[in-house]
Amino acid sequence: MTDQTIQDELISSIRTITDYPKEGILFRDITTLLGNARAFRRAVDALVQPWAGSKVDQIAGIEARGFILGGAVAHQLSAGFVPIRKKGKLPHETVRIAYSLEYGLDEMEMHKDAIQPGDRVILVDDLIATGGTAEAACKLLKSMGANIVAACFIVDLPDLGGRKKLEELSVPVRTLVEFPGD
Repeated sequence: MTDQTIQDELISSIRTITDYPKEGILFRDITTLLGNARAFRRAVDALVQPWAGSKVDQIAGIEARGFILGGAVAHQLSAGFVPIRKKGKLPHETVRIAYSLEYGLDEMEMHKDAIQPGDRVILVDDLIATGGTAEAACKLLKSMGANIVAACFIVDLPDLGGRKKLEELSVPVRTLVEFPGD
């Protein structure tokens, strides 16, 4: 199957919801992709492919859809999985970073002992838009000494500039499909 055929299959399996979470937004919902066994498998295989057979220590997934994808990617690469969660959700000693949202600040955290200096880490989430959450996650991982191999997403909304923020941190970005104009 060609890359274009796989991209077409993935795009057709992603539901678009208009005016969610607010008017004027086109929300790209990957739960329909996750529910389609063939599309889910193709997406995970495509995310994993560049690193198959190479050394990756940890997959870091951003809450919540990044947990689903990250767990599958970690399994395929025989790597550990590190959850990056909203403040107050992890039970052990954590490290935290504050980051900007459209209407204020939020914080995310991970366990202090989840990453060892020099660990080769891939960050995974479902979608990159403005990049604020992914940028904060990369900064958090780097503060723990992670060597971020890449940040991987199924969907890129290129007009919102998130990819550029990560590339400015010297983090390679892998996305599978784009929805320009969002």
